[in-house]
Amino acid sequence: MANIKVNFAGLEYDNPVIVAAGPPSKDAETCVRAVKNGAAGVVTKTISSIAAQIPKPCMHDFKGKHFLNTELWSEESPEHWVENEYARCKSANEPVIIGLGYVEADIRKLIPMVDEFADAYEISSHYVGRDLTPMLSTLRAAKELSDKPVFMKVSPGIENLSEVARQLEANGADGLVAINSVGPCLSIDIETGKPHMGSKNGYGWMSGAAIKPIAMRVVYELSAAVEIPVFAVGGITKGEDVIEFIMAGATAVQVCTQAIVEGPKAFGRIVRETEKWLDDHGYDSLDDIRGIAGRHLEKRTAPNYVTTPPSVSKEKCIGCGICADLCPYHAIHINENKLAVIDSDKCFGCGVCVSKCPKDAMTISR
Repeated sequence: MANIKVNFAGLEYDNPVIVAAGPPSKDAETCVRAVKNGAAGVVTKTISSIAAQIPKPCMHDFKGKHFLNTELWSEESPEHWVENEYARCKSANEPVIIGLGYVEADIRKLIPMVDEFADAYEISSHYVGRDLTPMLSTLRAAKELSDKPVFMKVSPGIENLSEVARQLEANGADGLVAINSVGPCLSIDIETGKPHMGSKNGYGWMSGAAIKPIAMRVVYELSAAVEIPVFAVGGITKGEDVIEFIMAGATAVQVCTQAIVEGPKAFGRIVRETEKWLDDHGYDSLDDIRGIAGRHLEKRTAPNYVTTPPSVSKEKCIGCGICADLCPYHAIHINENKLAVIDSDKCFGCGVCVSKCPKDAMTISR
């Protein structure tokens, strides 16, 4: 069996899948349930100086395509967490990262209250401006007040990601976390004409599978810019997603939305699928694949403008005709032997047929 243990800035995990800050870590009971179901550790739901008031409804799943929420930080006060939750968040000896937000004043109030319970901190600032002073001030305050590792959570709207990552590393960040939910977004219930979310303007924030490519790009850029480790968050629904993020440079991943729509059993399933993928592909550990995408991208000196038609596997093709029906260049037909045939003179090399083939019978040069 492949070795899937990871070390994240000194925190030892039995596998790369931990609970992200959110409803699956909203209290001690949910944290313990997640670990018993396979998660290697938790980030407790972010607290701030006061409890959040969360508009209702606050979550809606769109059949697994994406997920909208109006979730904020914890609906419980920091005093409640100190008195009732933190001491009970561990089921064994797994690391507990305490989620905190959002500005320097909050951090200066909260860390003295919670430091005895923390193995590390995740600081969420939701900052998307150009002047990094507020974000760096929050980080410096955390480093001043605690000797525990501090991980900074990066929002998807931040510009100049590489420079932001380097500034955070230079100012003492022990790791990075990416990304927060994407938005704001609006969705309407067409039966009522009312927004799905209960916020004043009906807006929510998107998470789930739809944001994975955004998170992937952010994780790749952050990982390439710094030496400190990166937690990937956003759109992880299966083991293959974990593999993809590790290939992009992540050290480990955090899961939230999938555990909301599937329950805590999602953690163990994702861990098993990750381990199986490594075994099936002959890898001994996650280190064998970490950052492999970056190494391929470093070799590219220019975009590829050469049109290369896909190749078709005679063994796999069943002649279903899906590729022929959708090809916008009319470059594919199904012959008398029920095999897809590609006209190289018409083919644009777009690759959509490869992605839509139900039998993975087509491949294209990348």
